[in-house]
Amino acid sequence: MIGQDFPVRRRAVLTEAVLTFPGGYPPLSYLGDAVSDETAAISGVRTVKSADRALQLLEYLIQSPEPRTLKEVTEALQIPRASTYALLVTLQRRGWVDANDNRFSLGLRSLQAAVTAIDLDPTVRRTEQVRQRLNADLKETVHLARLDGADVVYIQSFTAPDRPSALTRPGRRLPAYACALGKALLATREWDEVDAALPQELAPVTSRTITSRPQLRSELEQIARDGYAKEVEENTLGLTCYAIAVPATPRPSYAISCSMPLDALEQEHHALVRDRLLQAAQRLAADVDPHPSYRAPA
Repeated sequence: MIGQDFPVRRRAVLTEAVLTFPGGYPPLSYLGDAVSDETAAISGVRTVKSADRALQLLEYLIQSPEPRTLKEVTEALQIPRASTYALLVTLQRRGWVDANDNRFSLGLRSLQAAVTAIDLDPTVRRTEQVRQRLNADLKETVHLARLDGADVVYIQSFTAPDRPSALTRPGRRLPAYACALGKALLATREWDEVDAALPQELAPVTSRTITSRPQLRSELEQIARDGYAKEVEENTLGLTCYAIAVPATPRPSYAISCSMPLDALEQEHHALVRDRLLQAAQRLAADVDPHPSYRAPA
């Protein structure tokens, strides 16, 4: 129960959230700046220091391109060496971390967790038939990705037969501003929110990446009007990509894309890919309850 001394505005936001998500707790991102230590205390959820440190360690290893030494992990987490070692040993015993030549990396349990997360993801299940049909009919690579801050994370891909494609492993991250998947999702947000989430400098991924904020804003406005995003060689040279946001309430956080090589493709095929993605968005929108903050595809 929300206490009497809880700020009125936060109480109102939480009440709206409960009504919007009657099946359970809303995501923290929905509550925005109304989320604070006060809300955590009132809901009975407090950060457990040891668990928080263990997760920080796993997140560090997830982002590491190679196995790390005890010294590197200790310096990265900025916690005592003895505590770091105890965490690593505990996680190793449970199978979450592997140790070889005094270097640590993710273990088999981490891989199993990732696979299970994908298998149980409701959006993966909800969009699977649509994505499989796009892949089979268009004979192009189809991706599903999720927005995570200023990046998109690839969740699942169906590759095209006999077609070159970008690296499609689950967990791959790309700047949202540099790919059609990300732009399709950023276009469902207000510019002020997008601007705040993006890094100060839009670093180029390729020579064709848009790095100008005014140009990006203009493109996102056009994407919002069109209902789909397109990029050409902005993250992978030789490839172009079309994408649509997966309709959802209160707003989309997943997107579906179709990527294909630039050479030997007729404009009619580009138009077909675009139209099929728009049709997919309309089909997926049919099972979504409308919400004031959701922009339906045109």
